Amino acid sequence: MPRIRNYSKQPFIIGVAGGSASGKTSVCNAIIERVQCDHRTMTGSQESASVTILTQDLFYRDLTEEEMGKAKNGNFNFDHPNAFDFELFEDTLRQLATGEPLVKVPTYSYVKNSRTGTSSFENSDVIIVEGILALYSQKIRSSFDLKIFVDSDNDVRLIRRILRDTQERGRTVTNILTQYQLHVKPTFEEFQLPTKKFADIIVPHGKTNHVAINLIAQHIIDLLVANKEN
Repeated sequence: MPRIRNYSKQPFIIGVAGGSASGKTSVCNAIIERVQCDHRTMTGSQESASVTILTQDLFYRDLTEEEMGKAKNGNFNFDHPNAFDFELFEDTLRQLATGEPLVKVPTYSYVKNSRTGTSSFENSDVIIVEGILALYSQKIRSSFDLKIFVDSDNDVRLIRRILRDTQERGRTVTNILTQYQLHVKPTFEEFQLPTKKFADIIVPHGKTNHVAINLIAQHIIDLLVANKEN
């Protein structure tokens, strides 16, 4: 059942899930761009709606020394639910959903595979929460006003993962392929793909699916405008 919100104080929260490198972030950015542009046009205001992204990756738990060694060899399963601190993730969303203006969130290094500190996350009109297991926990799903699953072909996701992890995360192709074969693909099929059934909207073809992105953006704008009028 959707949570009851006080529109004047609480954000509209969207959960965006999908496999690793499925294009979730690109879809989120496309939605944000569309919402901000169209919101200014509809309201005649110079100010656009505030829309921010909160990534589930910030809530990876700290690894033990043994797990850190496995991670360096591509043999730790970062796609498994046990890799995340769901308790902290849930508590953070609870604070945002109740209208807390600033909430402390972890900062995380993909190169070091560890948390590096904390930062302040500013609440906004719309918060898009994206992650491979964003729709996994029932408690977390219940905090979302809209649930989206970004669908993408396995081969496409693997190619994107290789490009991303070699360029941005300092990993070797061998490391990436080992991790994909042992963990990423089987974990996607066991834990991530089944969450697709919880989605209100399924978006194939990523950010190039302009019809889906425009429909999602329009739905958000309609709610923002209704909120302003109340």
